[in-house]
Amino acid sequence: MTGDRVAVLMGGWTSEARVSRVTASFCGQAARNAGWDAVEIEVDRNIAATLAEMKPARVFNALHGQIGEDGNIQGLLNIMNIPYTHSGLLASANAMDKVRAKRMLAEVGIAVPADLLLVEDSHVYPADFTGAHVIKPRNDGSSVGVVIVEADSKSPPARSQWDIDTELIAEPYIPGRELTVSVLDGTALCVTEIKPKVAFYDFDAKYAPGGSEHVLPADIPQDVTLQACDWAERAYRHFGCRGVIRADYRWDEDRGQLFMLEINTVPGMTATSLVPEQARFVGLSGEELVNHLLETAQCDD
Repeated sequence: MTGDRVAVLMGGWTSEARVSRVTASFCGQAARNAGWDAVEIEVDRNIAATLAEMKPARVFNALHGQIGEDGNIQGLLNIMNIPYTHSGLLASANAMDKVRAKRMLAEVGIAVPADLLLVEDSHVYPADFTGAHVIKPRNDGSSVGVVIVEADSKSPPARSQWDIDTELIAEPYIPGRELTVSVLDGTALCVTEIKPKVAFYDFDAKYAPGGSEHVLPADIPQDVTLQACDWAERAYRHFGCRGVIRADYRWDEDRGQLFMLEINTVPGMTATSLVPEQARFVGLSGEELVNHLLETAQCDD
């Protein structure tokens, strides 16, 4: 038990601000239940001054996507010498950049979807590929801005549906089942299969109550379970992560192929989120998980 003051950082001005606030509410309450003096803080351009005035003993990073998951807040907290939860600057920046992350994953033998050369004019489409494909922002999460295009589509998405400064990437669509693995302190917790109630595991399917069904442990062959856990732990080590991450997969059951889509260094921790659910599966309550992340918070060396 501790009375140490904790700043739970949330919100901001990016596309994932809304779900960040839900994570902060869940984690802030869990921290208070565990005995911390936790206060949720809305992040704005004056966050450095706010933290300097508040003088927290440590920070719980509940920010998702840009600012909180791309190395920006980590760099600020390193400079201010305030220990924080989750991964440090370099691991966060590399994992958030989907192109760089895929190259790093491939370096350690993890299969990832191929990159497609993307043409952007009034519409967006692959240059030399006519199969089903996915177009998504290079630096965003929570399925924000993700568009799935059917094979031989005659109606490619308009470029105007994304902000002009959003950098886009494209990949072949990987059919199959949605799997995910949480890793805490380098050890995989379990494999969950996600069964969305809609065709695509979008923002609402992830965070709305009843938006998807979670099956854990996933009803999949043992060799696939072992491979998913091994790859998640391998990615954790290669990126130099800390605390908890989540690795997301597509398993093409027909072809017997597993692909890692991305790793999330600040995964969602809401009432419907996968990380707290997997933690409970291995015997850790939400309070115990949040307490552990705070106890092991640190700045980069």
